[in-house]
Amino acid sequence: MHEASFESILKTVLIILLIYFGFKIFIKWFGPLILKWFLKRIGQKFQEQFTGPTAPKTKKKGKVEIDSDIPKASKSNKKVGEYIDFEEID
Repeated sequence: MHEASFESILKTVLIILLIYFGFKIFIKWFGPLILKWFLKRIGQKFQEQFTGPTAPKTKKKGKVEIDSDIPKASKSNKKVGEYIDFEEID
C-alpha cells in the first residue's frame, strides 16, 4: 500500500489551483467574446424566424412545384342530423 507523500499532495494542490486560476483568467479575457458571438448567433436565428429564410430555395431542373397562397377550403357536411325542437314544460 502506498502512502501519500507531502510532495505529491502539494503537487496535486498546486495543479488544482493552476487550473482554477487559469480558467478564471481565460473566462475574464475570452468570456465577453464568446458571449458576444453566442448572442449574435441567437439574434440571427430570431431574425430568420421572423423574416423567413434569407436564401431562396433552389429549384431542381425538371421538377414542377405549384405554390399557392389560396388556402384550401375544407368541405363541410351540411347534413349533420335531424333537428328536434324542444318545448319547455311548466
